[in-house]
Amino acid sequence: MLELLSGNEALALGAYHAGVKVAVAYPGTPSTEILENVAKFDNIKVDWATDERVAYEIALGASYAGVRSMVSMKHVGLNVASDAFMSSSITGVNAGLVLINADDPGMHSSQSEQDNRYYAKFAKIPLLEPADSQEAYDLMAYAHDISEQFDTPVMVRSTTRISHSKSVVNVEKNRTEKDKQAFRYNVQKYVLLPVYARARRPLIEERLAKLAEYAETFLYNEIIWGDRQIGIITSGVAYQYAREVFPGMSFLKLAMTYPLSYNLIRRFSEQVDKLIVIEELDPFLQEIITSMGIKVSGKEFIPIIGELNADILQQKSLEAGLIAGKPLPHRTAPEGLPKRPPLLCPGCPHTGLFSVLSNIGKRSSPAKATRKETKESDLIICGDIGCYTLATDPPLSAMDTNACMGASIGTALGVEKAGIDKKVIAVIGDSTFLHSGINGLLNAVYYESHITVIILDNETTAMTGHQNHPGTGVSAQGKKAGKVDLEALIRGSGVSHVEVLDAFNLDALKKSVKTALSSNHLSVLIVRGKCAVQTKNRSEPRMIDIEKCNACGICLLLGCSAIQKHNETLFIDLVQCAGESCRICEQLCARGAIGPQAEIAARGSK
Repeated sequence: MLELLSGNEALALGAYHAGVKVAVAYPGTPSTEILENVAKFDNIKVDWATDERVAYEIALGASYAGVRSMVSMKHVGLNVASDAFMSSSITGVNAGLVLINADDPGMHSSQSEQDNRYYAKFAKIPLLEPADSQEAYDLMAYAHDISEQFDTPVMVRSTTRISHSKSVVNVEKNRTEKDKQAFRYNVQKYVLLPVYARARRPLIEERLAKLAEYAETFLYNEIIWGDRQIGIITSGVAYQYAREVFPGMSFLKLAMTYPLSYNLIRRFSEQVDKLIVIEELDPFLQEIITSMGIKVSGKEFIPIIGELNADILQQKSLEAGLIAGKPLPHRTAPEGLPKRPPLLCPGCPHTGLFSVLSNIGKRSSPAKATRKETKESDLIICGDIGCYTLATDPPLSAMDTNACMGASIGTALGVEKAGIDKKVIAVIGDSTFLHSGINGLLNAVYYESHITVIILDNETTAMTGHQNHPGTGVSAQGKKAGKVDLEALIRGSGVSHVEVLDAFNLDALKKSVKTALSSNHLSVLIVRGKCAVQTKNRSEPRMIDIEKCNACGICLLLGCSAIQKHNETLFIDLVQCAGESCRICEQLCARGAIGPQAEIAARGSK
């Protein structure tokens, strides 16, 4: 049966048909939809984990216990999971264990760009890379077979373009129902005491040599002969771009990119006049091939930074003299499109808090301020990963640092320890706090810190598409699950000043933030309000009374896209307005010029 599937959908279906019985992940673009699609099947245990390390450990434990498992995450997630990942290379597996890692070239939704192929080489485990959705589907079965045959975890690497692009897939296979293997009591294998780990270290090198032999005959490493003037070695989505730019040339398409099939590469290189490697990001393949003593080029003309595409490849190949033709015309953005930075949604529960912080810190910038403008403040606000990071930009301008998941509290502690003569605030979301903020809070207690920690609790993982987490009490399959009590958890860690606040009550927010900042102890404020995207029943949109409004622009400092200005007149887009569930702008207006639409309209009719 043929189906049109994205790479993520194909990976999920491939894992299911490969007989995976436990699937775990932490959401992160471009990998999020993998687990969401696996969760559609009832006869498999699927759930979100608190973070990527825990996700990997759950999958590893399931493998030890004798069932096929899968864990998925984005590239920076593997940084979090790397301890367990590296250790699993030493212990090996029992049943198949496959890590799906999705890199994000071009940083479409990530704080960094990295080439995680090096992780496979670092851990000395096999790496498979699909070039389209069909291969994404097929390689999941091969990955689990390789895992069991060679006693190793296997990494399947996708990228943003593979994960989110769709192509036709033949999915005639049925689910493989493998018998559960018994847990094997073997401390020499599974307990990484130095004496046991040292004994297993040579086994990794033996395994790598066997995998290299296997790579020579791996079905999806394929030579496509054409004009032998140029031979192109490539993999993943780069193969699609290369076929478009170099039609009719000879190709060695690699689906197993670590360890490489050395004999196949030598044989291919000897039968072409010029050898080039076309790959996205780092010269991973090129470095290995060069170390074999083979003359090859690639990164000499292909960019090492950013996402590759056919236009870039064609332009760079023209400049390098590899193909003939005219330079491509420079593409510019269409004229007439509105220009604005990304903003928090109308009705976002984070808007009120950041408005308060901006005001207290004397940060409020004119609505026309640019993203590059920075203003001195009475506060240092250490932020975190989440949609609330959009409060960095004017007009809110209420975030000063943001490094990685869970870093806000630890960074705030460092700022405090540096002796800065300013108040320090750490802002973190509920999902991110559970992911990696708890340890920072424990250190804050241990250090007897005076910082203020603000947890923005919208009861979901909003940025990646509203996935559940341990604080929601709902599983990945929409079933009732255990729920972590944030307040009890925080108080249990030793924090005495814990306060829960309504995200849409400006006066209460202002009062509590000022109290916390003036105290000489650690304070934790939980600002709770439902995500605007999940607020379905909107009512009573707000309206501006133009008779009372003096166009001061204070409401514009919220950065709410529902509040707009035309010919010096302020108005509220009634379609965008969250209405009664928000009311932040109404509370902010000192002239009382904002109120329910029906009320303002009634005033005007008199």
